[in-house]
Amino acid sequence: MRGLSQRALGDRMGLGKEKGSSRINRYEHQVTAVGFDSLDTLAKVLEVPPAYLLADNQEMAQTILLFSNIAPEKQASAVQLLQLLQQHPDLIEKLHALAPGLVTKP
Repeated sequence: MRGLSQRALGDRMGLGKEKGSSRINRYEHQVTAVGFDSLDTLAKVLEVPPAYLLADNQEMAQTILLFSNIAPEKQASAVQLLQLLQQHPDLIEKLHALAPGLVTKP
């Protein structure tokens, strides 16, 4: 994600190169839990929302990242579209039929 080494990432978080590398490694391998302050700092360094780092899977992470990049005044409309798709799952198939190259099937 961003092409940073563990050492560089730890250093940018203000942990120093040696300590930072070790700490990032422990975070990645879930040996050490990330505290809220560290989570916020890590998210800022990586330029992603903190929720992105907590996502259960890649699809959820991608959704969080996409949503965070929508202009704030359009986010309510995006939520309404997601609710519409949740309430009417058949719309997804219709979108596939209307725009097969634009909307891919999972």
